[in-house]
Amino acid sequence: MGKALIIGCGGVAGVAIHKCCQNSDVFEDIMIASRTKSKCDAIKAKLDGGKTKISTAKVDADNVEELVALINSYKPDVVLNLALPYQDLTIMDACLATKTHYVDTANYEPLDNAKFEYKWQWDYRERFEKAGITAILGSGFDPGVTGVFSAYALKHHFDEINYIDILDCNGGDHGYPFATNFNPEINIREITANGSYWENGKWIETKPLSIKREYDFKAVGKKDMYLLHHEELESLALNMTGIKRIRFFMTFGQSYITHLNCLENVGMTSIEPIMYEGKKIVPLQFLRAMLPDPASLGPRTIGKTNIGCIYRGKKDGKDKSYYIYNICDHQECYREVESQAISYTTGVPAMIGAMMVLTGQWVKPGVHNIEEMDPDAFMDALNKWGLPWEEDFNPVLVD
Repeated sequence: MGKALIIGCGGVAGVAIHKCCQNSDVFEDIMIASRTKSKCDAIKAKLDGGKTKISTAKVDADNVEELVALINSYKPDVVLNLALPYQDLTIMDACLATKTHYVDTANYEPLDNAKFEYKWQWDYRERFEKAGITAILGSGFDPGVTGVFSAYALKHHFDEINYIDILDCNGGDHGYPFATNFNPEINIREITANGSYWENGKWIETKPLSIKREYDFKAVGKKDMYLLHHEELESLALNMTGIKRIRFFMTFGQSYITHLNCLENVGMTSIEPIMYEGKKIVPLQFLRAMLPDPASLGPRTIGKTNIGCIYRGKKDGKDKSYYIYNICDHQECYREVESQAISYTTGVPAMIGAMMVLTGQWVKPGVHNIEEMDPDAFMDALNKWGLPWEEDFNPVLVD
């Protein structure tokens, strides 16, 4: 069917690459490119010999010229960006220069400012449209599947959606006193930032982790969850008919919160550079180097994740509530692709988003958030490729 250039070689990329190779009818040829080529070569060595042709390359994703040269050399049908959020814009620039379709999983975030929002990428809308190429933003789980769930709910179950609560529960246990399930720097920047939610046409900001609720998650049990700002709130507020409020909650155990508070209190989560022995270091980047690599958590993590969305709105003039979610088992993920479930739940939708572009189902010039596209084929693919979804038509609501 086509060729995909996959930029990045962390935990999520590892899952997406495995899934591309499983889906060889669509992904006939992939190239894995990263600053550290040896990581790409290691994955290639594991997966070589199947129907998908795999090649590797070294590339600096901060360097537009290098990216353009690589794209021109390989000539992919789509670029799947699984690098860091800091690198979204350089990769989009390279796709523009080469007129290549683009898919990512997380929105742009400036390196020197822990603020992630879509405005930078939305600024590319007209340029991508004029170039005749498609950019699909946020094809992970949250954002990603949560947007597809929302589009599906609006298409099939509601005339208007008034309230959305996104619930992200990780009931996994990796045995460490403190570790993050994805890139520690991105994870901690996200959690230590002010929370916010969208209500009645405006943002309401909250102190970090100041709003807590308990929820009983199927297959996991009762967990404390905390309100965070999350990027899909911004796009769903724009794209969902009738929306009055959107909130995002994520679960954390008490040990995680205690460690995070201590680290924050002594300045280890700061992104402001400090001088140490004559050179500048960023405390959070130093902390990242000290923490376990999320890619190493797979063999030791047990338990399940439960991620989904609760909707309230109207259908045929009547009030309706609806909950759609996925349950994923950490050990089953490891047995299949040598990854824990956090990387799995992002890597599978990343592959599906790229597949939707490669097959022509989601080719629409411009820059689009995932909920703007027709959800049905993506929803079918979730069931086929490892993230089956469940429905509840009488869910317990979050107060």
